[in-house]
Amino acid sequence: MTAFWSPAPVLVAGPCVLEGDDRNVEIARHLAELAVKLGLRVIFKASFDKANRSRYGAERGPGLERGLEALRRVRDETGLPVLTDVHEVWQVERVAPIADAIQVPAFLCRQTDLLAAAGACGLPVNLKKGQWMSPEGMGNAVDKVRRAGGEAVAVTERGTAFGYGDLIVDMRSFGRIRRAASVPVLFDATHAAQKPGARADGSTGGSRSEVPPLLRAAAAAGADGFFLETHPDPDRAPSDGATMWPTSTLESLLDAALDVWQSARTHRGATASLGGM
Repeated sequence: MTAFWSPAPVLVAGPCVLEGDDRNVEIARHLAELAVKLGLRVIFKASFDKANRSRYGAERGPGLERGLEALRRVRDETGLPVLTDVHEVWQVERVAPIADAIQVPAFLCRQTDLLAAAGACGLPVNLKKGQWMSPEGMGNAVDKVRRAGGEAVAVTERGTAFGYGDLIVDMRSFGRIRRAASVPVLFDATHAAQKPGARADGSTGGSRSEVPPLLRAAAAAGADGFFLETHPDPDRAPSDGATMWPTSTLESLLDAALDVWQSARTHRGATASLGGM
């Protein structure tokens, strides 16, 4: 289980919320094909419930029962491991027999009881870094999971609140989180391009065009993997459409990021060798 987040770089990807079975499997099959083509470990991510939506009437997803069945079908149809969010302690026990990994959303990354439940369930855990959290602060969140028995823990950086309605990504975060918590650190390029509350109705907006440069920068700065929400028709997706990446061009986006990722590590290795002479 400790190798769940390896080999680096790993990709966590999928739609924001689970949709109909045909759509979920369509996206997952595309991801499975990319995994083979790019030699990349891919984990399918989608939420059965987006419990932290900006507006009361916003689309939340199919709910727990239908959502777990949808995740089961994705895994059965594609062979990909599946990951989904939990928002409440009681959900962990229900999700654990179906999912291959559990994710704690950014807004809940300090909820001690939820972190402990995730750590005790026996699955790998991905902690989304809160928009207000320092990199070092995530060390305490990871410690809560580990004290409850969690072993395979990762942290995903998704930007820090910058005033109202904007996020910035400090590229030093990857090394700082890794040093503070001794975990793999992924980068969520699609949520990092969001602008919370930017639309006239108060819902989250964002700029999809910012995803590629942020992703490449994170690849160079030391991210151990990538998190990307993707959809065949992002502008019609029920959630986070403004920053979701089109499935049709996901391969080229990843190709560029992987080139940077490999080049950066080759360069660091050469620099380290020269420094030791």
